[in-house]
This record gives sequence, C-alpha cells and structure tokens, in this order.
Amino acid sequence: MRKQKGFSLIELLIVVAIILIIAAIAVPNMLRSRMAANEASAVSSTRTLVSAEFNYYQTFGGGTDYGQTLTALGPGTGNGNLIDANLATGTKSGYTVALTAVASSGGGGHYDQFFISTVPITVGTTGSRSFCAVEDAVLKFDPSGNAFGSHDLCASSSNVIQ
Repeated sequence: MRKQKGFSLIELLIVVAIILIIAAIAVPNMLRSRMAANEASAVSSTRTLVSAEFNYYQTFGGGTDYGQTLTALGPGTGNGNLIDANLATGTKSGYTVALTAVASSGGGGHYDQFFISTVPITVGTTGSRSFCAVEDAVLKFDPSGNAFGSHDLCASSSNVIQ
C-alpha cells in the first residue's frame, strides 16, 4: 500500500468552491459598508463646513460675509485653518464637495448666504445620496444622488437629515 502525499484534484476544487462562495457573500457586504462609511463622512464634512462658515462669518467676515471658497477656509490662508487640507481640496471619501458663497441681493458686495453641496463621485459605488446645506444649517439629502443645483433648491428641499 502506498502513502498519498498532497491533495487530490477533487479536494482542491471543493476548497476553491468554498472560498468563492464565501467571497460572493462577503464582497457585497463590504462594498455596502464602505458606501455607508463614505456617506457618514460626507455628512460630517458638510456639518464641518457649515460650522467653518459660521466661524468665518463671525471672525473674518466681520459679520457680513461668509467664506467664498473651500480654500479660503483651509490651511495656509490666514483664516485660522477652519477646515483640514483634505476637505479644502474638494474631494473626500468618495465625494466631491463644493462651496459657493451667494452675493447679497441688496448689493454692497457682501456674501450673506452660502451653499454647500456634497455629491458622490460615482453614484451607487462611492455613495448613493447627495447632501447639501445652506445658512439655516439644516442638512438635506437627495436619495437619488443627484446634485442640488442651487442654493434655492437646497433650501426648499424637504429631505432633512435628523
């Protein structure tokens, strides 16, 4: 009687099949978890920007102007580094972040409103919802991931993050 060394082809195929089944179960869950983490980061980034805008308004804007760009709130601007360098680039955790200061309708060259938009880079992969905020500091979302096109669209949205 001879002693066998190693595994038979059938045994190896069974092990490979088991690994593939486990991967088929685990990978979609991992992707959903990553997307949820990206969305949580986008909400946090939007809240950070709202706080930074209020801080800028009181400290550097003289109570009449909000910060006009992400870089104006970021490091190295002399404005107290209100946001981190990653957020100041406009891309963070699978989302594109934009900040627009809105000029006063009364004139005078002041920016008395702002609009923050946070949109997934690839809807369904990096995130499924988009987010926005205006000077009322209420975070809103679009469940389809479409960008809010303007200050007024964001302000009138009824999808509020609690």
